[in-house]
Amino acid sequence: MPEAEAATTASRESFGSRLGQAMAQRGPLCVGIDPHPALLKSWGLDDDAAGLRRFSLTVLEAVGSLAAAVKPQVALYERHGSAGIAVLEEVLAVARDEGVLTIADAKRGDIGSTMAAYADAWLRDGSSLAADSVTLSPYLGFESLRPALDLAAEHGRGVFVLALTSNPEGASVQHVGGGDSVARRIVEAAAEENNRYGGALGSVGLVVGATVGNALSSLNLDLASVRGPILAPGLGAQGATAADLRRTFGTAYAQVLGTSSRDILKAGPGLTSLRDAALATLEGLRAA
Repeated sequence: MPEAEAATTASRESFGSRLGQAMAQRGPLCVGIDPHPALLKSWGLDDDAAGLRRFSLTVLEAVGSLAAAVKPQVALYERHGSAGIAVLEEVLAVARDEGVLTIADAKRGDIGSTMAAYADAWLRDGSSLAADSVTLSPYLGFESLRPALDLAAEHGRGVFVLALTSNPEGASVQHVGGGDSVARRIVEAAAEENNRYGGALGSVGLVVGATVGNALSSLNLDLASVRGPILAPGLGAQGATAADLRRTFGTAYAQVLGTSSRDILKAGPGLTSLRDAALATLEGLRAA
């Protein structure tokens, strides 16, 4: 890396630092922006790019000042083709202008130049799809994520790596190895990667389902040692409560970004009702 570029990178505030401040100031809530067809219909919106835009910007307006981050589900924009991607670009730009941290839930993962291209799309300054962070799949090997890990560090952005998901099929891969499970290797690799970051919170986070139950203890996963944020989807509609998160994550609870989507979004389309639903979820997380 050229000397001038290295100096710029060193002076740039890390994603982990910015997220840690947002969680301290606003609380540990991430709101998923998930424009499912059924939700669009329940809001009285058409399942097209115009409905997608109205839905997304309404959610952002309602919860942007409350949540530590918002998480657009990329697949639900992609299904509308180029018009949907244009809406996603607008949502990311508006969030950036309003100082709302974004997690692009894209779950990208590949090797070599293809992974570098994914990283360029989601993590490079100047990209129309650049988010503050992106979700990644490590199942071609954690090191296959290297282009994204390095570009995120260079541009002050972050990543959330799938580690332990709560879908039943996940165990067939993530639990393999028992005491030296695939999930444990991912956790340990993320912890090592966060050694490059100072401060309380690194920029390499993990995705761990809110409903994984006792899997953390049975696989002997030390999430506190990762020193990175833990994105915990499944709060609300999928059955997990804030108390469940506190029990499941134990000493790592301070790192947990509780994620709720449908449980909040079903309160729309009114701004007040959306905001009230987000506040109720946030208060539960704080109380736990």
